[in-house]
Amino acid sequence: MGTREQTLKLKKFVTAAVLFGVMIAMWLVPVLGYLPLGTLSITLMPIPVIIGAIVLGPSYGAFLGGVFGVTSFLLCLGIPRPEAFGVMLFSVNPVYTAILCIIPRILMGLLVGLVFKLFTNFKITRNWFSYFTASLAGPVLNTALFVGGLVLMFYNTGALNAFGETVPAILAALVGVNAVIEAIVCTALAFIISKVVAKFAIKM
Repeated sequence: MGTREQTLKLKKFVTAAVLFGVMIAMWLVPVLGYLPLGTLSITLMPIPVIIGAIVLGPSYGAFLGGVFGVTSFLLCLGIPRPEAFGVMLFSVNPVYTAILCIIPRILMGLLVGLVFKLFTNFKITRNWFSYFTASLAGPVLNTALFVGGLVLMFYNTGALNAFGETVPAILAALVGVNAVIEAIVCTALAFIISKVVAKFAIKM
């Protein structure tokens, strides 16, 4: 492996380590990572996952998505603090809760990286459009995969009765103002930051 390849590999490793550290800090500080808003929370945790997926590639995106998922699951256990909705889901079915917290987030990171690669390969696509599309895909996929898994695994358990009695009513309640705010904030910040980080992690 040449010096250029070694330097690039090191930069990517350092970038991944920094993003990992940022995610741990966001997990520990509520206003940074998981901001309660009503029954559910607005989470900014997709931002470092999206940045990693765009700048470092799908595999790093999947890894950071897994970190996101594990921190989310730990909140369901009350670590470092309880997240009411997650604690309730855990009391209903711990295994489903673990799957719901972790698998959709891994898939989100992986798919964001693939979306970025796909649009980057289109020569007619402008550079900024690839970043924007991947940044938008992050919160959209996070919400779609999480809510879809939630309804699929918990619909018949009674855990979602507070949100409605039918699937459309539950979806309308879950994909509401929280999801819109989350999508706007995550897309904007991920788009801006990923372009800045890419200059360090990719360019020599």
